Amino acid sequence: MPWKRLRRLSLRASLAILLLPALATITCAELWMTSHDALGAANAAYDRSLLGAVKSIEANMSTASGGLSVELPYRMFEFFELTANGQVYFRVATSDGLVELGSADLPAPPQPLQPGVPVFYDALYFGEAVRLAAYLRELDAPLAQTASQRVLIQVAESTRSRQEFSRSFVARAALRDALIFALTLLASALAVTVALRPLARLAGQVGARSRDDLTPLPAADLPADIQPLVNAVNHQMQRTQALAAQQRQFLDDASHQLRTHLTTLQMQVDYALREEGAQPVGPTLDALRAELARAARSTHQLLTLARSDTATLDLQTFALEPLLREVAVDLLARARMRGIDLGIHPPAPALQATGDRGLLREALVNLVANAIDYIPARGEVTISAAADALGWSLNVEDNGPGLDEAGRSLAGRRFMPGRNRPAGSGLGLAIARSIAEKHGGALRLEAREAGRGLHAILWWPRAAGTAQP
Repeated sequence: MPWKRLRRLSLRASLAILLLPALATITCAELWMTSHDALGAANAAYDRSLLGAVKSIEANMSTASGGLSVELPYRMFEFFELTANGQVYFRVATSDGLVELGSADLPAPPQPLQPGVPVFYDALYFGEAVRLAAYLRELDAPLAQTASQRVLIQVAESTRSRQEFSRSFVARAALRDALIFALTLLASALAVTVALRPLARLAGQVGARSRDDLTPLPAADLPADIQPLVNAVNHQMQRTQALAAQQRQFLDDASHQLRTHLTTLQMQVDYALREEGAQPVGPTLDALRAELARAARSTHQLLTLARSDTATLDLQTFALEPLLREVAVDLLARARMRGIDLGIHPPAPALQATGDRGLLREALVNLVANAIDYIPARGEVTISAAADALGWSLNVEDNGPGLDEAGRSLAGRRFMPGRNRPAGSGLGLAIARSIAEKHGGALRLEAREAGRGLHAILWWPRAAGTAQP
């Protein structure tokens, strides 16, 4: 349906489609009225000339001799023919037709005449359009040749001159209306652009927001017609923000409860292994303890991943070197259990970054833990940080088997198998990637430049106005 297609267009296109026919119709109507008025004005001007010729004939008409005599104003007729751009005809006759001078076959008036009241009308004379003036005059006394006491005076001229005048006038009016139409279109386009500028500005503000920005949209400088829409959007955003807060609270509560139960199970298994006579079930309890540890870590990762998806960034400026040391200390015991040489390449103590320190720390922990778990025993893992004019990066390098290009492209997807094992959740890299993207950055996995291994780079951009290192 045309109206459905019109609703799918932009406001600018819809206004143009609605305004163009209306403006064109108004312009055509104005041009028609101009043409009508021009013809009326031309007739009025030329009719006054016709009436002047009639009055001149009347003034030069005499009945003193008992007959009808007319002294024609030939000079006036010559001038009249020049202005009329054609031939001029006249007729003087009594009402009974017995006395007649001039062109006897001029077209008769379309209606009966009243004495002293001129009548103007159009007719064809020898195939040419003419304009006539007819005037009926009362005589003081009847003529000797006839008993009629009324004389009809008619003057006719070609309408060529007035038609040329009307065409010229209408052509100039059409040119003027076309210019006005163009100026009106330009003014309408400018008005629509200015009127829609608040919408464009609002769209730009919404498009520039981060995906987790649920602060209300500014509605103070918007037109009154748009404010109800913005208020409704702000109301919906408030409800979404409240729902996100409820989800975060649920995740925090669920995390606490799950960790408590898993930790309790872990302690019970450890206690059972320390009891006398537990050797026959020792391997089973060891396997149970390992599986509980993996379940605890997977639960923690799942909750961290969910929290990173919904949490609002708490941006702050912090030093990078203490962050690297914290992560290395936290995972040192885990690395020693597998004989992994875990070290850091400390940046300058003054090197600082801007971001959500808690989320970035969680991402780095997962990257380092991922490297510790998946490289062979007695391998090496090195943590470092860097900064440039564009942003900051956290780097984790290992000397494990690494990943081929296809594996690197798939790594970081949620619930993908990890390295060197047939199945796994693959949540460590997914968490790091989610946190990087939340900061507007990315997680890159590259082959090490020196030797085999994998180089994980968590990079996020420098905010506008942040000083360079």
